[in-house]
Amino acid sequence: MSNRIFMQLQNLTLEDILILRESVDIECKLAIGRDGRGGLPISLWETYSAFANTDGGIIILGTKEKKDGSLEIIGVENSRKFKDDFFKTINNRQKVSVNLLSDHHWKELSVDNKVIILIGVPRATRQQQPVYLNNNPLGNSFIRQHEGDFRLDDERVKRLLAEQTQDSRDDEILPYFGLDDLDISSLKVYRQRYANLNPSSDLNDVDDITFLRRIGAYGINRVTQEKGLTKAGLLMFGQHHHITEVFPNYFVDYQEREINSDKRWVDRVVADATWSGNLFDFYRKVYNKLIQDLKIPFEIVDGVRQDDTPVHVAIREALANCLVHADYSDRASVLVVKTRDSFEFRNPGLMRIPLEQSLFGGESDCRNRKLHQMFRFINIGEQAGSGIPKILAGWRSQHWIPPDLQEKREPNNQTVLKLKVISLFPDNIHQALIAQFGNVFKSLSEQERFILAIVKHEGTVNHARLKVFLNEHSTDLSKLLHSLVKNNFLHTTGGRWATYTLVGDNIINPDDVFNSLSVSDDSLGVSGDSLGVSDDSLSVSDDSLSVSDDSLSVSDDSLSVSDDSLSVSDDNLSVSDD
Repeated sequence: MSNRIFMQLQNLTLEDILILRESVDIECKLAIGRDGRGGLPISLWETYSAFANTDGGIIILGTKEKKDGSLEIIGVENSRKFKDDFFKTINNRQKVSVNLLSDHHWKELSVDNKVIILIGVPRATRQQQPVYLNNNPLGNSFIRQHEGDFRLDDERVKRLLAEQTQDSRDDEILPYFGLDDLDISSLKVYRQRYANLNPSSDLNDVDDITFLRRIGAYGINRVTQEKGLTKAGLLMFGQHHHITEVFPNYFVDYQEREINSDKRWVDRVVADATWSGNLFDFYRKVYNKLIQDLKIPFEIVDGVRQDDTPVHVAIREALANCLVHADYSDRASVLVVKTRDSFEFRNPGLMRIPLEQSLFGGESDCRNRKLHQMFRFINIGEQAGSGIPKILAGWRSQHWIPPDLQEKREPNNQTVLKLKVISLFPDNIHQALIAQFGNVFKSLSEQERFILAIVKHEGTVNHARLKVFLNEHSTDLSKLLHSLVKNNFLHTTGGRWATYTLVGDNIINPDDVFNSLSVSDDSLGVSGDSLGVSDDSLSVSDDSLSVSDDSLSVSDDSLSVSDDSLSVSDDNLSVSDD
């Protein structure tokens, strides 16, 4: 059972339910039956399917939601019969595809001598989705969006069925795809890097086909004897026009955006016939652009300069995660965006494990296991289940705002990771809150001040986002938010999926960086020196710069460093062409 749903269901009171409506998905149903004498509502099963296929939730029988958002307690009669009928139906495979519940998911509360029933529905696993009704997934599978249950179209149902049955989406052999479909220069660079990292490996002496087969990029069907590249091999090393033959929606995009610029981007990397367009080359191009402005602390360990900081590890892991967890059959593109104070990564496809589970690490369900393996062979990407914790640790090491990981289902399935290079508590935020609310701000608890600072930082937040910052039970966090709203510090939209803004501030609906084409100056809370290169952060000397075969690859788009190629001034860093 989902830990979140289980914890929320235990020891719930009516007061808790009223508060929790703003933090979890709760569905209230009358349960009066067709004849008014009581019975399981027909729509109950659509909600069960929707919760199971989305992120879980709590169904409350015997209540009615009023227009103002409050609950009216109606109660149910003969709760024992309700329970018997419920479990009899949910175990009927002609009605419901899978039963996710046990007695622990059923709870009864007595309110003013009226009984209400709480049913906690966890999120189904990938292998159980889609949870559907009436013995047919097409037309009978639902998801939860905002405050309603919505029927999944056939395309999305088929996608869930494919995810259910295929542990890895990239190991399929593609007959008639071979070396001619690859960008050989990409493969050569990969092999050289592998050889530099593993100089004694016997793979360094084999031909390309054998090498590709050993790393999972080429396969032979032992039954049919068909030979060819795997989907992973084509994605990793293929030429763009051949990749799109198999993946028509394939599109990888990097954009660097500048503040207050009329341009939609100041730098961009997309497939444009000047380079291969495959994932390996995209990674090499984009990673170098992402890290080029990072401060690198001058640290010597055992006589060797340490340039690979926890932040570098976090960005490398975020980019690798974006590529190896993407669903390349889906309609969204891979998009990486860099601004002065943020790095943002979007990949098509939803998470295969719940978001909260991914934050703790230890468990992984990689969509493209061959791709993941090929990146790991050249020391890119962490072991399964440790990626997100590594990203969190890198940002925590700098005391920056924690990463924001989200799933989105509109307009297409996508997973978005936002990394903001912003300090958690700069002095100007505290001073602004004191100026806004007076000394009463100082009298608040540390947790309450923390919440207000985060809202001031981000403009608007929701319960799920605050959970990343505060290690609080959902009920306790909801009570803190309820108190801040009641005492006129926060404004809330109320109801389910509530968002919070500071009283006195404009209600902000921030543009999603992936949908907008400009970045406003107000959205940034970082001074110019919080991300970039300072006078003493870049030092090139004979003993501080070491270039090995696997760390520098010189190609048309690479950086060639000569004595006169760097010009560093006090207020900025510029790289001249000469």
